[in-house]
Amino acid sequence: MAFKSFGDLVHRPLLVDLTIEEGARLKVIYGSADGFHAVDLDSASVYDVYLPKHTQGAIAPHCIVVLPNSNGLQLLLCFDNEGVYVNTYGKTSKNILLQWGEMPTSVAYIGTGQIMGWGNKAIEIRSVETGHLDGVFMHKKAQRLKFLCERNDKVFFSSAKGGSCCQIYFMTLNKPGMANW
Repeated sequence: MAFKSFGDLVHRPLLVDLTIEEGARLKVIYGSADGFHAVDLDSASVYDVYLPKHTQGAIAPHCIVVLPNSNGLQLLLCFDNEGVYVNTYGKTSKNILLQWGEMPTSVAYIGTGQIMGWGNKAIEIRSVETGHLDGVFMHKKAQRLKFLCERNDKVFFSSAKGGSCCQIYFMTLNKPGMANW
């Protein structure tokens, strides 16, 4: 049974997340090929949160991160090879542009306060608050990696090989700050 239904959205959702603003207001934040949008579940209003003006054509949304200690109001929106910091109303909240070294195939926020981007040749770890690079792990050969989940002190990800082959990997997190990666 559907809690709420929005069948006539202008932009087709490719990535969906939920935030609870100040412990009370529910908003669905979603990424489309055109940018990022929000649905206020109380009023049913739909509006644009971020539409990149510097890109040509469709974007690939990777991740919506509700920033910690922001009462659900601050977001990091990752798409293509970059990320922007905005609030849930679309106003830029930090004058920082997160720039990945290569286009990630998967991006995820992890419990250490960092964001990981899995590219074809490297895994990048960045601070979610500043976007600064905390570490890079190079692959021996190009492969398409995808984030699966974080459990206890491990991050699990997979690679799909040709045919019906798949491998699962994990990295152990060294909390706090992962100084010994």
